[in-house]
Amino acid sequence: MHRRLHGRGALFDVEPAGLVPRIVGLRPYQHRAHPLEHPGELPFVVLTGARGLGKSAVLGELREAYKGHTPVALVDCAEAQFAGPPAERPAESWSPVAQALLVVAEQLAEPVTGAGRITFPRLMSGLVAVAAGGWGDADSERIRREVERILLLNESGSWISGFAGRWAGKVTAKVVAAATGTGPLVSGAIEATLESIAEGFASRRHQKASVWYRTYPNAGGHAQRGLILLSGHFRAGGTSREHAERYLVRAFLADLTEAYAGVLPRMQRLGRPLVLVDNVQTGPGPGLVEAVLRDRADGVADQVAFVAGLRGDGRELLRGGVRRELAEVARRSEWTPDSAVPSSRALLVALRPLSPDDTLHLVATPATPQLPHAVHRLTGGNPLGIALLAEAAAQHPDRTGSLGELLTADVRLAEDGPAAPVYVQLLDRLVPKDRLDELTILAAAHDHDSACALAAALLPEDFGPTDVRALQSRLVREGLPVVPGQFVGDPFVRTLLLLRLHLRDADHGGWRTVHETLIAHYAEHLGTDRLARFRLHHELALGHTESAVAHLRDGFALLDARSWLDTLRFIASAPYFHAHDAEGRDFTGHGDRRAAVALGRTDAQQRVPDGVDAVLQLRVRRLLHAVWQLADPLVLPDPRVADRLRFELEQLSNLRPAGNALLWRASRDWPAAALAGRPPADPDDDEGDDERSGVA
Repeated sequence: MHRRLHGRGALFDVEPAGLVPRIVGLRPYQHRAHPLEHPGELPFVVLTGARGLGKSAVLGELREAYKGHTPVALVDCAEAQFAGPPAERPAESWSPVAQALLVVAEQLAEPVTGAGRITFPRLMSGLVAVAAGGWGDADSERIRREVERILLLNESGSWISGFAGRWAGKVTAKVVAAATGTGPLVSGAIEATLESIAEGFASRRHQKASVWYRTYPNAGGHAQRGLILLSGHFRAGGTSREHAERYLVRAFLADLTEAYAGVLPRMQRLGRPLVLVDNVQTGPGPGLVEAVLRDRADGVADQVAFVAGLRGDGRELLRGGVRRELAEVARRSEWTPDSAVPSSRALLVALRPLSPDDTLHLVATPATPQLPHAVHRLTGGNPLGIALLAEAAAQHPDRTGSLGELLTADVRLAEDGPAAPVYVQLLDRLVPKDRLDELTILAAAHDHDSACALAAALLPEDFGPTDVRALQSRLVREGLPVVPGQFVGDPFVRTLLLLRLHLRDADHGGWRTVHETLIAHYAEHLGTDRLARFRLHHELALGHTESAVAHLRDGFALLDARSWLDTLRFIASAPYFHAHDAEGRDFTGHGDRRAAVALGRTDAQQRVPDGVDAVLQLRVRRLLHAVWQLADPLVLPDPRVADRLRFELEQLSNLRPAGNALLWRASRDWPAAALAGRPPADPDDDEGDDERSGVA
């Protein structure tokens, strides 16, 4: 059973079996077979979702679940080893796909329960041919290193392993001699490789592998010519290289198929080999996926279980893929490919945020029972966010009364690793590193125009409107939601970015400048009520409450109840961080005075403007501060403030007969939502989540 993950049982469950056991044919953490859901052609499973939803964690857990029981490999396409060739190797003889095949095959070759190592003679021959294309001016030592690593793919580890090791040395010597001689380099290296395969092993399997490249296009039935053509196509780059890479993938899959062929291997090996590919949207990922899917669509069968992690929804890479929610594949995937669409061979499974119950299991803090619900509201169920905040609570139990303090607490994730604030570690993994500074500024924006206003005032001159649009498109492509009224659609990511903005300067000067810029931007549209509340939202973020109170007070008699409540919610969704002065203005110092205002403790010191209904003025002021605090995702809900919110809305409902029902419903729904760890929703929408739906 899955040991460290929550909310992912549809993938791991044993009884009844989840998706992966049904695809692999093996129970996780056990050397026990399970009936295959797809005994013929199987889907290429792709886990989709934004950063932090646990794709890497799932793949890592799958490796642990099947390691030692069936051949398993895990490769992260975002690793540096796939970004470019080693310093001494020419680019024309290296590619991310070829490197990934080598790395995956090395892992799959490890012996498992009841069966020895898998060898890869076809892939080995192809990789030698590719590498030979870059040996023109190489020294013999470099050639020897490259050849020996590739040749180890054919090391069986059986009783003749000593002989196989000597054979590998013999091949290396022949290849080095051919590569440094006076004849054609590539053909000499390939000839030496094929000769050594024929000499080293007499088995029918290895002999079949040595002639496999006879079927390469235009090879004319000659394996050596086929490998020479493959090497040339690889060096040519472009579509010719893609063609060669496709044959390398086919060779890899043919070697795996051969390992499971015959009676004896089937009796020894349980389940299917499992290949796990993380960040498949980058590096070797797209080429590897396309090669596998195209061959399967062309009828080239294999029995390899692929499970990949893809950032975003995969619509660009796998437009024709079959899509399922995680819960929909818990018992059966109901996957059937379209014979005319290669990408339909992919089964895209969307990973969703964790539930409040999952969060309750992960965040165990008896001393602060409200914390799990508050963590879920802040993170929106993001597994990475939940895990890091749970770790922060474990390392800093004295800070569990404030999510803001947990986010700024230094946490050490590894015993010998560095400690860093939680919000820094989260941003490092949740947003593009190369655009962190720009996003820190633009997170306060609401749309393209306001983002452009910030960029023009505060970002370098070469970051213009086109860059703003491209950055927002990139966020969407990586899986963040599109939310009208917010440039950064995900509330959790936006909160982290705004926290970084607030803390970047000791005097919070950058924070003030951003909000002042947006206040000036929206001040040009004072005649529009909808835009005026954007301005008031940013004034409130700086602690200036007078205009917001006046706007809500005067609008109470003019706006319909729903519009008035929406305006209240949006203005009060302004961020509020720890450094505010005695009047609530952002500057220096600590303390949150919103509860005191909401509970009426500062009423006596307030001067009500002339000609204004003093009761309504103070009631709206208390109400604004109550909603402001209870809607704050960084603050644990205060039952006293929630009760005061209920009372103030009740009293206002008595003043508006036409809107009585909505105001009264809000007086029940909003406090209950706050105490349950949910943001205030539309009174008519019990399932609503306006931070995500973008009501503004």
